[in-house]
Amino acid sequence: MNLSLLIRQNRVFFITYLLLLLVVGGLMLTYTKEQLIRFVNDFNSPPGDALFPYLTYLGDGGFVVVVGVLLLVLNRRAGWLVLVSFAISGLISLFLKLVVFPERLRPLRYFEHSNWEYHVIKDLHINEYNSFPSGHTTSAFALFAMLAFLWRHKAWGWTCVLLAAIAGYSRVYLFQHFVEDTFAGSLLGTITSIGVYLVYQKRFGNPPVLG
Repeated sequence: MNLSLLIRQNRVFFITYLLLLLVVGGLMLTYTKEQLIRFVNDFNSPPGDALFPYLTYLGDGGFVVVVGVLLLVLNRRAGWLVLVSFAISGLISLFLKLVVFPERLRPLRYFEHSNWEYHVIKDLHINEYNSFPSGHTTSAFALFAMLAFLWRHKAWGWTCVLLAAIAGYSRVYLFQHFVEDTFAGSLLGTITSIGVYLVYQKRFGNPPVLG
């Protein structure tokens, strides 16, 4: 299977993801990263404060591992595909954070001396360094992209993009990352899953099908 065939078979996923990239990319070209995070931060609400600390776990490494282990029980090959994609994308994300972009400050430290009265959720632990890219967003897109590729019901591919996007948005809402961090994380996670899927298909034959 080549890339073009994978895209055709998962066109709902890829069309939805492309629209997401175009919208977010357009916003990034139009506004500064400071303006974008101010907009998200100013759009806070009590329901958002209650929900997003939990929704952000859609991209948590522990959650992805649990999903992968459960899949190992149900479908061993599918579980390994999820876990391998998560591991590779996670290692690349860590390398970028710690080696390539170690100076990238997270919003809390970035706006430390600003007069802007930003909103943060009470008692929420917020990191200060190694902002780029967003690890949670990387993991979320690696997981849900792979699930979309393996899922029999291709028409539901948009739900995988939506769930991953919620994880990415939560990182900005929680003041953990800038929009550009999540944008890059989504690309890293998705591209990694595409690569893992295609390499598996080339070496071992057709990947498993879920559902």
